[in-house]
Amino acid sequence: MKWKQFTLETKSAAEDLITDLLSELGVSSVEVRDKKPILEGDTFEIYKDVMPEQEEDDGSAEIVFYLDEDADTEAFLQALREGLQDLSLFTDIGSGEILSGETEDTDWANRWKEHFHPFYVENILIKPTWCEVPADSPADLMIEIDPGTAFGTGSHETTQLCLRPLLRYVKAGDHVLDVGTGSGILGITALKLGASFVFGTDIDPLAVETARENAELNGIPEEDFRIRLGNIIDDAALQEEAGPESYDIVVANILADIIIPLQKDRALLIVSGIINLKEEAVREALSENPEYELLDTLYQGEWVSFVARRI
Repeated sequence: MKWKQFTLETKSAAEDLITDLLSELGVSSVEVRDKKPILEGDTFEIYKDVMPEQEEDDGSAEIVFYLDEDADTEAFLQALREGLQDLSLFTDIGSGEILSGETEDTDWANRWKEHFHPFYVENILIKPTWCEVPADSPADLMIEIDPGTAFGTGSHETTQLCLRPLLRYVKAGDHVLDVGTGSGILGITALKLGASFVFGTDIDPLAVETARENAELNGIPEEDFRIRLGNIIDDAALQEEAGPESYDIVVANILADIIIPLQKDRALLIVSGIINLKEEAVREALSENPEYELLDTLYQGEWVSFVARRI
């Protein structure tokens, strides 16, 4: 099968926003090529002998995506250019030039695996299923992840901004609500930290399937991690099944516009997926609720995470 291949020239600072835009337009997988270090800080020391040489990061990036040969390319590119124009009002997207080509490579969706290596978030080793555990691993906890097409390898800043508070706040026996579960990494981590039950939701059926597979990979019984398809914000049946008053922690690595209405009826909130431009809007929404106390604000890259507790 032939695919139409496109390469969008941009800046690494804008790549997350652009991949979100492509997802909204129906592109299920992208390949991001930039010069940012794959691992940063102390984690790089563990793998410095096996990582490839990298060019100096000059802020440039390319985003490669594919369309079916029967797709309405003209309409898609028009919508993409309009979206890029909107993004350019508040971030540097670079040239935004879109180059086209053609390929018969049907395995392009797996190319990103070349760049997903084992890494650490504090004392947690996050390991793709196709890699071995490092012989000298100092980790207290290991999570195996095969994200498939779902968001959430753990390498993204927004996921790490949820993982770190989980390490601090999860207690033995806790019930956790995982909204926008993606690959299931946050729910799996909560259970391995001692939580007794996680209810996970996602609007993407592929994410639900992937999360269930990852739970099984990590030895998590289905009755401990119940994963459902749907939007818990407006799905009354899903809300009823979840039991909105029965959770000790709700963790949500999703867009700020979803997080704002979510904060009404929960105990401890760990929320991420917030671009720094939306920080004040989410902070205000949390602060205006007199039943909540803002405990912590975490930052990583362009992203922000909040931890709040119901008083």
